[in-house]
This record gives sequence, structure tokens and C-alpha cells, in this order.
Amino acid sequence: MKDLIKQTMALLGDEAVALGALHSGVSASYGYPGTPSTEILEYLIAEHEAGGPPALWCTNEKTALEAALGVSLAGRRALVTMKHVGLNVASDPFINSALLGIKGGLVVAVADDPGMHSSQNEQDSRFYASFAMIPCLEPRSQQEAYDMTVEAFDLSETWSVPVLLRMVTRLSHARAGVMVRETKEQNVLSKTEDKTRWMLLPAYARKNYDALIEKQKGLSAWSRAHRANKLEIADRDLSIAVITSGTGGNYYEENLEDFAASRSGRLPARLHIGAYPLPANSIRQLCERAERVLVIEEGQPFIEERLRGILPNRVIVSGKFDGSVARSGELDPDNVRSALGLLPRQKLKVKIPALPGRPPQLCQGCPHADSYETIKTALEGLDSKAVLSDIGCYSLGALPPYSAIESIVCMGASIGMAKGASDAGIKYALAVIGDSTFLHSGLTGLIDAQKANTPMTVVILDNATVAMTGCQDTMVPSEKLKSLILGAGVEKSHLLCLEAKKQRLEENSVKLREEILYPGLSVVIFRRECLEAFRKRRKQPPSQGGAV
Repeated sequence: MKDLIKQTMALLGDEAVALGALHSGVSASYGYPGTPSTEILEYLIAEHEAGGPPALWCTNEKTALEAALGVSLAGRRALVTMKHVGLNVASDPFINSALLGIKGGLVVAVADDPGMHSSQNEQDSRFYASFAMIPCLEPRSQQEAYDMTVEAFDLSETWSVPVLLRMVTRLSHARAGVMVRETKEQNVLSKTEDKTRWMLLPAYARKNYDALIEKQKGLSAWSRAHRANKLEIADRDLSIAVITSGTGGNYYEENLEDFAASRSGRLPARLHIGAYPLPANSIRQLCERAERVLVIEEGQPFIEERLRGILPNRVIVSGKFDGSVARSGELDPDNVRSALGLLPRQKLKVKIPALPGRPPQLCQGCPHADSYETIKTALEGLDSKAVLSDIGCYSLGALPPYSAIESIVCMGASIGMAKGASDAGIKYALAVIGDSTFLHSGLTGLIDAQKANTPMTVVILDNATVAMTGCQDTMVPSEKLKSLILGAGVEKSHLLCLEAKKQRLEENSVKLREEILYPGLSVVIFRRECLEAFRKRRKQPPSQGGAV
């Protein structure tokens, strides 16, 4: 981004975030309205209507974040906005997104509402950032809201994680002068090459989680050196330490003159925190000689609660932070034994020949196998394509011999991500989702796509049961699924029901390809009963609805 200032504008805090995203080269923005965050996306929507990048309201916060993930997968920058309680709705993709190979910068702007001016609680979004182990930026002014939004996109791409930008009501809805810069060009369309970073199969997720843990040391160093984490100890009274964060720093400074006068003009040592994870070393340095620590933070006692784990005391605490206990994976008697300082137990040594790996696979005769073959055939020769999948048996389509899908994030994410990928510029975006998962979390994403008539294809693999968890009944039977989709607004001429059979591979591939090439929303249902569910149904006595 150019260093030259373009102009000074009077902006709400929310508008500063929106303009910061635009000037960072954002390619698409999504959200769900909720005070005090609403003005962020409203500003971006107005820009979109004037020719700017896509900015769209979504059915809920979860689908908004999933669409943003699709943009990031395509290598472009995305902003998603919501209020604090909306992050509860988006928590599934939000937590999982920390394990993904974020490529295009992904910024989650969340506006908290201390004092519950228009909310049902006062929850603090910093806890979510800490829970997900990702950076959080907390501006204290409209200028910082702009600057930190710009920084957040770069930070996201540097560390390949989403970044949470925490706003609060007073900052979101107050106006001040903001110096803004030139607009950065949007990232080029560049889909990620390493598909394992976007598929949270257990084998990949474990590696990705270890990689996230490895990033924590570097993120702590970044936080300690961040300009917003300002440590003031020179010529200060070190017996009292003040820690402020966000707008709490403003309120402290407004009273600083009187506070100093009450203490014979001596200013206390002070640390202001605007970037997380917490700068633990700076906190220890601040409090090294302190007799009292005062924490002034907007929202819940996030910093205060953690001081007990940061500041030294006579009790040494060991566990996962100091490496005494493994940070990832399960506990067992042996690794607990080493934490206790005990020698390893003697083990019986038996020579066992190396066994071949046995990755999970679809059942023989599974209808999903035929559906994936159809999808691969239909996509042959097409460039600029993405196949986003979901949680269920069909996740195994990621593995050979199919290798047909590129992402697995959370229940329902495939549809939102396909929408985002299409919005980012991928020409042929497909979402692959099971019938039960579609009912669980996919319908809302489909409504978003229908509202925008997004050029994408939703492929529903209808095996008439909740197969992965033991063949429970689906909430809506197969024969009513079509009516549900039509009721959501999908055009009848672009809703197909195909029988998932190998004998119909060529015929089905031609029909699916026609829908893939259609420059709007289409839905294709591949229907055939799960073999395990069929066997289970046949074994049931007639009184339970089984076959006679």
C-alpha cells in the first residue's frame, strides 16, 4: 500500500473498518445485520452498488463466514461482519478456520456491545480469538480502526490464519477524522495448491493443529513488538501498574491529569494492549516491582483473568504451556508418567513387521462412489473450477481413488464456500453435500446463493439416511426434498434429480455438466439409498416398518 495520504475523512468507527477493507483490496464482504456492526457492511454495500467489490447480506453469520472462506480459498481477500452474539452462530467455521491454509486475507470484524445497548448479553469476543489461537486487534480510535483493518489483512496472509478485529459500540458509532490511503489492487485469483490445508479430515487436521501451535511463539513475539502494545515504565512509579485495552485506554487518559495530581504528580507504570495474544513478557516487566495492578478493559475481565497465569508467584505451575504435558493429542499413562518425573515403564519389545496403511474408504457399492465419478467426468476439460465438500461419509471423496474434493470445514460450509469461490471469480464452483447435512446447515447457504443467483452448482448426495452416525432417519424424507428446494426459490428448470448408478454415468455426466455451465444457481440431487441403511431396514421386523 502506498505511504502517501490520500485524504482525511470524517468516519464512524464502522465506516473506518469498511474503508480500510476497501483500501486493502478486499474482493468480497459478507455479514448479517446486528447493532453495533451493521454500518460496516452497509457502507460496503453502497460502494458495491456504485461499482465496488461484492458486499452481501447473508442468511446468518455462519453462511457469511463460510462464503468468506470460499473467497480466501480462491486467494483473494474477504471481510465478514457481525455483532458479538453472531459469533456464536459462526463459531463452528470460525474455530475450524484457524486450522485452514488461509491464502487470501480473512478478517472477521466483530462489534461487541458493552452495556447491552441493543443486545442480550455482554460477551467479549476476545475469548473467541484466544480459544481459536488467532490474532486479535482491538482499536481505540477511528484511525486505529482503519489502520488495524489494513494491517489485519496483511497479518492474515503472513500467518495463514483469520484475524479478529474487535470493535465496541462507542467506537463503532462515534465519528472522527481519519487519514486514509490509496487503494491496493485486489489479489489475483490464485486457488491454493495444497488441498490438505483445506480438508479437516482427522489425519490432516491433527497436522494443521500442530502447525497452529507452532505459530503461537511467533505470534507472541509479534504481539510483544506491536506498536499498539505500548509499555511506559521510564520515570514512572513502578509500585502501581495500570493495564488498559481498547477504549479503556481513552477513558484512563481522560482522567490521567487528576489521577497524577492525587499522587503528587507521579505517573504510574502503564501498559496499553491493542494486539493479542497478550504480550506476556511486557506484562511481567510492567509488574515486576508492582504492589498493585489495575486493569481497565472494555468488556469482560479477559486480561485480568489471565494475569494469574502470567505474573510470577511462589507456586510454580507446570502443564501444557511449559511442555510438561503434551500440548496436542490425547493423554495416556505414559505421557502423564513423564510429566510426573517418572522414568518410562519397561516395555515388552516385540518385532512386528511394518503394516500397510489402511485409510478409511467408502463401502463397496456406495452410491457416493458413482456420484464422484460422475462429478469428475462432468468437470473434465474445464478450467477455473472448485469442488467444495462437507462433513459426512462423502468426505472420503478426498482420498484416492476419487481425489474429487478440495475442502472440508464444517457442517454446511460447502455451499457458502462455493458461493464465495464463485464471487471471487472461480468460474465453475460446486458444493457437494449430503441430504442430512443439507437439512442441518446447508439450506441457509442455498438461500443466500438463490438470492444472488450465484453461478454455482449444489450437488446433494441423497442416500436417504444419516449414514455416517449409524443410519438414523433424515428429518425430511427424500421424496419431499425437491419441494423444499423449490420452496427456497431455486428455479424448477435447474433442479435435477438423477439416480446415482454406474450404468448411468455417461448420461448423468452430460446432464450435470449442463448445469455446471449454466451461469446461475443450479441444484442436482444424486439419489440412491445407502446400502447399510438398506440392510438395516431389511432386518427390521414388520412392526418397525421393515420389509416383509
